[in-house]
Amino acid sequence: MEERWSTEHVLSLAPDAASQKAAGKLSAPAPWSGTGTDGTALWGECKGSGRTPYRTAIELATPAYQCSCPSRKFPCKHALGLLLLWSGTPQAVPAGEPADWVAEWLTSRQERAEKRAKEPVDPEAARRRAEKRGTRVAAGAAELRLRLADRVRHGLADQSTAGPWEEVAARMVDAQAPGLATRVRELDALPQERLLEEYAMLHLLATAATRMDELPAELAATVRARVGYTVETSEVLAGPTVRDRWLVLGSRTVPMEGGSDERLTTRRIWLRGAKTGRPALLLSFGRPGQAPALALPTGHLVEADLAYHPGAHALRATLGERYGVPEPGPAEPPAGLTVAEAVAGYGTAVADDPWLESRPTVLGDVVPVHTPDGWFLTDGHHTVPVRTSTVPEPALWRLAAVSTGRPLTVFGEYGHQGFAPVTAWAADRRPVGLTNP
Repeated sequence: MEERWSTEHVLSLAPDAASQKAAGKLSAPAPWSGTGTDGTALWGECKGSGRTPYRTAIELATPAYQCSCPSRKFPCKHALGLLLLWSGTPQAVPAGEPADWVAEWLTSRQERAEKRAKEPVDPEAARRRAEKRGTRVAAGAAELRLRLADRVRHGLADQSTAGPWEEVAARMVDAQAPGLATRVRELDALPQERLLEEYAMLHLLATAATRMDELPAELAATVRARVGYTVETSEVLAGPTVRDRWLVLGSRTVPMEGGSDERLTTRRIWLRGAKTGRPALLLSFGRPGQAPALALPTGHLVEADLAYHPGAHALRATLGERYGVPEPGPAEPPAGLTVAEAVAGYGTAVADDPWLESRPTVLGDVVPVHTPDGWFLTDGHHTVPVRTSTVPEPALWRLAAVSTGRPLTVFGEYGHQGFAPVTAWAADRRPVGLTNP
């Protein structure tokens, strides 16, 4: 029997709350006709205000969406409504062969993907661009070191010469170092007791950025990523790949911080290889009014090739070829660590990447506890604070309700500021997302 997505997962794909509400009105069979699925795609025609119904198609693996409506939101309410209909009323979307217009869209997507894969690359032009950017980044990093040293020399309490960091962040953008710009921009919002710590880490990163040719290859790759260098998807996929059945541990979708008024949305999806045990992080981005393209249901298994981005503590990966659609994962929750093991694992990772804020971690047999001092997770021997700045209060109460005072498995990110839960597995073994709508 075909596995349907949960309502929670479908709603997590919406670009905003208004789209969720509008999609709910289209989740019943009444406005739909000609619906169908072949296991890899959905399609249907939705009656609107005009004479001609809107044609909607969804390719499930990515997922990707196509609709004839004029909406600029992506996915639109019709695509979300069709997904909700398929999820909640399976008999309303029967199995069948794609209609001609659906088959044409799916074929065109495949042809475009094959064409992009064959596009030639000019290595000499790429080398010249890399050299030019390297010079700019090194100059920007050197200027940042001077600015940081100047602030420390005048004293952190002396605000007479301490203007806003936005000007320095703009200089880092000009130097093509967006990673440095983001960290610089965050300095204005930091409490004074944390400034010296962040100055030191930023100074270390800027120093490394001026000496990348002297660093070991893996550490240099880590520095490049932290500074803001990006690697083309085709270049990543041209390297070694790891094929496995990847368990989707969870996802989080949040607005990206930045200097532009046009804020992007980023979706983080964490995976763990069923055979290799390797963790992986997939990133997907969406412009205003558009949800990030990539979405995978939590608790499912995806058989696919992953290519890891270079780095001393390789985690971020690019999704390559997939072998089928996501399938239901195992009934039991994933194996978890004790709190002490999680702390030790983070310490080892920081030795490879000093700027690592957190790492994906599964904690086993922990109980959420709420005290006057905040939220904590305890395994009976050790306790870790919950990073409430990342996780909203309603999600924490939901975690407590899932636990009902009994141990459960929790996936999230653990770092020096605490643990940020993303997914919980309760006694019924069903994963519960703590970040989606």
